[in-house]
Amino acid sequence: MHTVLTIAGSDSIGGAGIQADLKTMCAHHVYGMSAVTALTAQNTLGVKSIMNVTPEFLSDEIDSVFSDIRPDAVKIGMTMLPELIRVIADRLSFYGAKNIVTDPVMISSTGKKLMSDEAFFALIEKLLPLSDLITPNIPEAAAILSENIENRDDMERAAKTMADKFCTSVLLKGGHLSGDCDDVLCTDAGEIFWYENKRIDNPNTHGTGCTLSSAIACNLAMGYGIIESVKHAKAYVTGAIEAGLDLGHGSGPMDHAFVFKK
Repeated sequence: MHTVLTIAGSDSIGGAGIQADLKTMCAHHVYGMSAVTALTAQNTLGVKSIMNVTPEFLSDEIDSVFSDIRPDAVKIGMTMLPELIRVIADRLSFYGAKNIVTDPVMISSTGKKLMSDEAFFALIEKLLPLSDLITPNIPEAAAILSENIENRDDMERAAKTMADKFCTSVLLKGGHLSGDCDDVLCTDAGEIFWYENKRIDNPNTHGTGCTLSSAIACNLAMGYGIIESVKHAKAYVTGAIEAGLDLGHGSGPMDHAFVFKK
């Protein structure tokens, strides 16, 4: 069985973070494992509080996984502190981890800041160059590059710039633009691929970024290349949104288990 490790924060209501990651991995028939970076008290209306783990504990978590059940791919999500980012980079380098997908989570969907300024610089210096794929949305990419991204031409240019800067593949998600929510992939070889998507009329999209990056990691673990992995992962996320799950009083979660209802 293929194996995937998620290194991310916990979400109380299970729509994002490690809970969404593990649900996604189950739906892809891979064995999911986790190293928790933080506990969050949150729901569909917002994040109430966050408690980060210690660097020593995170290191022990990662060591425990790699020393026993080596992952075929690694997904990295919310990591708020620079010392935690340095631990992740150090341990993944030590073990020679493969198929690393980093979702540079900076702000929650409800506006809560999820990364300190020091962590942001550690992310750029330590983690992004180590990744095989990074999956920023437009605000995250704009912050990383310190420039505005307002249209498809800007997106393509930004993806190329990041791919060249970090020597990795970049999937720049276009959901923050008006109109259709098209995404652009620039591979580490400089190839450009657009994934065109119609915007789905469903406000319940809590955890889409976590789910997409996890689904990509699952496909990479199964042996698909970057281009195919993104294609399959996007189809999964689309299905999870289209399933129309409606829970909570705010932006609710998707139906990660829709594949089992077919």
